[in-house]
Amino acid sequence: MKKILILIFIFIFSNAFSQIPEYKNGVVSSAQELASQVGIEILKNGGNAIDAAVGVGFALAVVYPQAGNIGGGGFMVIHFPNGMNTSIDYREKAPLLANKNMYLDNAGNVIEDLSTLGHLAAGVPGSVAGMLYALDKYGTLSRADVLKYAISYAENGFIINARFASALNENSKEFNKFNGSSKLFGHHYKAGDLFIQKELANTLKTIRDNGKDGFYKGWVADLIVTEMKNGNGIISYNDLENYNAVERDVVKGTYRGYEIISMGPPASGGICLIYLLNILENYNLKDYGFGSVENVHLMTEAMRRVFADRSEFMGDADFVNVPMESLISKKYALKQMWNYDTKFATNSKDVKPGDPYYKEHDHTTHYSVADKFGNLVSTTTTLNDNFGSKVVVDGAGFLLNDEMDDFSSKPGVPNMFGLLGSEANSISPGKRMLSSMTPTIITKDNQPFLVLGSPGGGKIISSVLETIVNIIDYGFVLRTAIELPRFHHQWYPDVLQVEENMMLKMNYRELKNMGYDIKQVSEFGRIDAIMFLPNGSMTGYSDSRGYGKAIGY
Repeated sequence: MKKILILIFIFIFSNAFSQIPEYKNGVVSSAQELASQVGIEILKNGGNAIDAAVGVGFALAVVYPQAGNIGGGGFMVIHFPNGMNTSIDYREKAPLLANKNMYLDNAGNVIEDLSTLGHLAAGVPGSVAGMLYALDKYGTLSRADVLKYAISYAENGFIINARFASALNENSKEFNKFNGSSKLFGHHYKAGDLFIQKELANTLKTIRDNGKDGFYKGWVADLIVTEMKNGNGIISYNDLENYNAVERDVVKGTYRGYEIISMGPPASGGICLIYLLNILENYNLKDYGFGSVENVHLMTEAMRRVFADRSEFMGDADFVNVPMESLISKKYALKQMWNYDTKFATNSKDVKPGDPYYKEHDHTTHYSVADKFGNLVSTTTTLNDNFGSKVVVDGAGFLLNDEMDDFSSKPGVPNMFGLLGSEANSISPGKRMLSSMTPTIITKDNQPFLVLGSPGGGKIISSVLETIVNIIDYGFVLRTAIELPRFHHQWYPDVLQVEENMMLKMNYRELKNMGYDIKQVSEFGRIDAIMFLPNGSMTGYSDSRGYGKAIGY
């Protein structure tokens, strides 16, 4: 009876959300319609998916400053039509003056807000270096052609909607603590207001004219360093001049005949996603059914074990030995489920990090781009918290991140997302902090199948995982796969977090009887995805949990 009720619910839901347009030439799905339109215009004007992705990234810094940025960082995964894959790591770095105990008081306790609010919370920004690296190496258009849209929206303004106005107003108290932020954001806003950012326009023009040096040197760098000095921050000229984006190998796995291509360290998302899929591949999820007790129980127990290993072993691979090959091996995934009980929840106290040496509020944003040539780009970028550190660089008009909170300020003490970390993710000068970002591309028989990612801190991994399972295992269309409610477990706290309508009430009761502490939470994750159809066309969808849009032509 339970499975029949679930199937009826899914059938109604799927049919209500099934029809979305199909396109032949390209699709852009992002968190803000204006930014998606920028990407499409670049594609229409002869650019490729990399050109479009960079244009979208700079546009989001203007029209979606909650997470779009030039003062933060991110990861870009690229798939080329010849089958080659690569990724660009432009994660922020700890400043050279950073130290392991910088957020602790004399008693060794974490000082509240020091790693999340204000100047000391900021890591060295990487977005400009990373996006320009991608454009210079893999794009086809000039900086002027790609940045002109973002410059125009900053200089001439754009009309804000109610949700953006609300986000600005909700953070006005924090904005008003800092001079540059107060000037730009510290007012009362309403839907329909024209939002102009002249200082940001000037910064973008300098980047257009001078490339990377237009941000990491010259007058923009002067303003960043001055802002640091005025607010007791520690980012220096040396930090800025020495910052470089890094091109890295992607992390790859397989799931039921599909190839999974994602981001490796310092992003934990790719490893965790493949690790989770390796576990789930041993079970028939299709028979369990969406929202069933069996499904939620299995996937939760998989999450519990994967997040335990995330806390212990993952960090910046340039600084620590991340046992990546073991963590993404199918043998290790099977081994870690040795104590999985189909009838009872495991207590997180009894789940310890494994032995892989046996031989990341959701204020990030994701966008996906596909072009007619076969190039695919999956990009996740962030300031960390909503509007980052809340500090706008006075005179330059952009927000700085509060990404230092993604380090383990004190191993064993959770960050703002409740995620635990170990010495592997402790603070060290020049080190990149661990992230949960999971920009992912999936192919089948060497053909594009899915491009996706999400914001959401640690819930990014769950959001991406469940979307993939909804499509591959349950056969849902893209819109339904994204819109269905989600659940999340991250080892500690030992709580199963579920969105409203995730399960029938009888399933809640059964899971509680199995030993689960279940907490209903507000919606999480905002998937922006592109899916390729058997007829050769593509479709896109932007999660209604946000206010973005997928546009194609």
